Amino acid sequence: MSEDNRSPVRRMTVADRLFLVSFRPAHESHLRAKDPGLCAECVGRPCTTVCPAAVYEWLEDTDGARLVISFENCLECGACRLACPERNIDWAYPPSGHGVTYRYG
Repeated sequence: MSEDNRSPVRRMTVADRLFLVSFRPAHESHLRAKDPGLCAECVGRPCTTVCPAAVYEWLEDTDGARLVISFENCLECGACRLACPERNIDWAYPPSGHGVTYRYG
């Protein structure tokens, strides 16, 4: 086959790649802030930007500001633990049979 006849390779977007992931969430979170007060004082809140699955979200409502952790979407990459300047994220693998499953199309 000549080089001119090759089909182009399609690059996958992040959304395409996340479509190949399936989740079986546990009933309880495997992620938590050890001290929520430290999160309230955190400058920059890197966990909310470094997580590729947007697991961490900072919400401000009538009760004040708080960190919301959507553990069901966790890709188990551990980036949040590395990004937290206070090492305030308690992270463990979900129980056996739960969590993320990577599949290839």
